Amino acid sequence: MNNKVVIGLVAALGCALSLAPAPAMSQEITLRLHTFLPPIANPVRTFLIPWAKKVTEASKGRLKVQVYPAMQLGGRPPQLLDQVRDGVVDIAWVLPGFSPGRMPKIEIFELPFLTKDAVSTTLAMQDFQDKWLQDELKDFHPLLLHATEGFLFMTKKPIRTLADMRGMKLRGASRTGVWALEALGAAAVGVDLNELPTMMSKGTISGTLLPYEISPAVKMQNLADYFTVLSPPQDRLGTVVFTFVMNKNSYAKLPPDLKKIIDANSGRNIARAAGENWVEIEKKGEGVMRSKSKNKFETISPAETAKFRAASKPVYDRFLAQMKKLGFDGDAMLADARAMIDKYSKN
Repeated sequence: MNNKVVIGLVAALGCALSLAPAPAMSQEITLRLHTFLPPIANPVRTFLIPWAKKVTEASKGRLKVQVYPAMQLGGRPPQLLDQVRDGVVDIAWVLPGFSPGRMPKIEIFELPFLTKDAVSTTLAMQDFQDKWLQDELKDFHPLLLHATEGFLFMTKKPIRTLADMRGMKLRGASRTGVWALEALGAAAVGVDLNELPTMMSKGTISGTLLPYEISPAVKMQNLADYFTVLSPPQDRLGTVVFTFVMNKNSYAKLPPDLKKIIDANSGRNIARAAGENWVEIEKKGEGVMRSKSKNKFETISPAETAKFRAASKPVYDRFLAQMKKLGFDGDAMLADARAMIDKYSKN
């Protein structure tokens, strides 16, 4: 082959390569994360937005998570689970208690006097999920189940004894929260969080069960005068369970490397950090409540707390009856939940 032929072949090859399409750049994927809380709320600022940022950074920008707080994509809080299941949004962070009976077994962790702190409860819920919740979560790709630090009373009138509860109109955050208030003698209502400020300011209700961490977002430092805890602090009248879930198809469509990033920021990989975050923001929320000189902080005596505990027994009976009606072994689930919480509260 003479030099002219070689030169011609090289030139032709070079031309062909220059005309060949360049390798396609990896397509950027954006996931929409929808929730009901306003952007100023501690959970949005300290958990959801940092989570979204961490996923984006780990993927070097290939996977972006856009957070839409305050129901910006439409609908009402009880519709969030349907939105993520149906693919209207990719991810949702929501209380299943907004849809009573939708995930009944998860509600076990909201029973009065069961939980001790956000860390042990959140870690326990990962074990409980593996054993008991596969059916309740089958329509979703679960990212995390977790709980808050716990409820206290925030009221316009003081609560110092069980008798003070009688007839007081109070808001519960979930079905089990409403049951607990009813068992204690209160007139209980279950309404969305965004309705709470109006109801408090108008005197439609006298108070609510609420954690400190979310209270600044609904101005409870201005709306309530008395903040009452049980004694000792580990005695908690309940908590609320949050589901952080993803649309199954949105997850399935991700390439393997991006699935790994989601997995690394899900479940047990983030459970302890999430629990510790809720401990921290509970302290911050309490600080805001204490910043108002008008506010008074009460601790119900141990003897009186024992009366609250005894009065809450019908809530357990009611829950176990519901489980039996649905064909679930409520006693076994309750024993597991307690054992799992005890296991992690000792660590």
